[in-house]
Amino acid sequence: MPLWKAVHDRMSSGRQVSRVKTGPLDEEQRAAVADLLGTDRLPGEYATVSVAALDEVLLSAVGAGAREVVVALLGPLDDRAGQRALADAARAELWTWLDTHAVVTAQPALRGWADSVRRAGLVARSVERTRNELERALRVVAALPAAGVPLPVLAENLLGDPHSLDEGTRGSGLVLRALAELHGVELPENAQERRALWESAGVVADELSSVVLAAGLRLGGVGGRVLGMCADAGHVAALTLAQVRAASFVGAPREVWVFENPSVLAVAVARFGPSCPPIVCTSGWPNSAVIALLRGLAVEGSALRYHGDFDGEGVRIAAHVVARTGATPWRMATDDYLRALGDGTPVGRVTEAPWDDGLANAMREHGSAVPEERVTAHLLEEIEERGRTVGGLP
Repeated sequence: MPLWKAVHDRMSSGRQVSRVKTGPLDEEQRAAVADLLGTDRLPGEYATVSVAALDEVLLSAVGAGAREVVVALLGPLDDRAGQRALADAARAELWTWLDTHAVVTAQPALRGWADSVRRAGLVARSVERTRNELERALRVVAALPAAGVPLPVLAENLLGDPHSLDEGTRGSGLVLRALAELHGVELPENAQERRALWESAGVVADELSSVVLAAGLRLGGVGGRVLGMCADAGHVAALTLAQVRAASFVGAPREVWVFENPSVLAVAVARFGPSCPPIVCTSGWPNSAVIALLRGLAVEGSALRYHGDFDGEGVRIAAHVVARTGATPWRMATDDYLRALGDGTPVGRVTEAPWDDGLANAMREHGSAVPEERVTAHLLEEIEERGRTVGGLP
């Protein structure tokens, strides 16, 4: 029986087998092997048997080879090599799917997250379960920043389970790692840091703490009246998420200019006063109020033109805004960067810009950031000229 088990195990490898080693054998088993093979000497404690010789003996004795005999004695053979090949192919397909997922390609900063997921390996050694967990996490990441909703509400709306993003769940961990990668921050180590990261993604308990700055924007509804009063007076409006939700976007302007830094908004208001074109400021990473306002404008047909800093984080913010609102990068190409290049702070961690294949390489090569403030005057001049061309500023 040790010999049959050894042959069955080796043949279940799925590879060609020419010799089989069996043992340790007691004296009775050694005698049985010698009798089977017709040898006049007992093998040692461990015996190596030629499969060809074993086939010859068995075919002569029972009319069946070693493969047929062990199947009859011990059951069907496995194909471990074939199973490993299938498993390897399934894993490779999973990681290719993740790398090419629309959420990851839209924000290349997430490639680092995808790499960390791959290094962590499969959940419970299951490709299917791993893909399911990743699909759920990507569904959440795609919906962020949220519109100022509590975490259980977000989880229920997106995943059908209000507790699926609770503290300590795998889903929560995956999403928080993705957010940390996007924002270029360390993975939170305590509940307070995790709560702050969720809040940066619009998962909050109220509609008042999230505020968007805008100028020259006139809409309807309660929020629209606040915007209109400030625009008429040549002031910047600070609109809460609640007020954005109370705005009517009917009659939204044809074009809206979106900037990363509040300083650009301040210069624009000082320059244009009550004639300021429609401008929205993300104030760095956009919060829920910013995204809600930009999405509302986009739905009503406003073309969103986005500009931000030329540094690593600025490019990631731009990719985030483009992916979440449908905005178009404006004056954010390689040539624009090179024209404005000068002495500046280091660019930091640079990830690819989805709208320009050469921008990231240029930024890495020169290693110098271009702050939005450096080109503010030129940008506002272009907006002013464009307003004249299309019939005057709003």
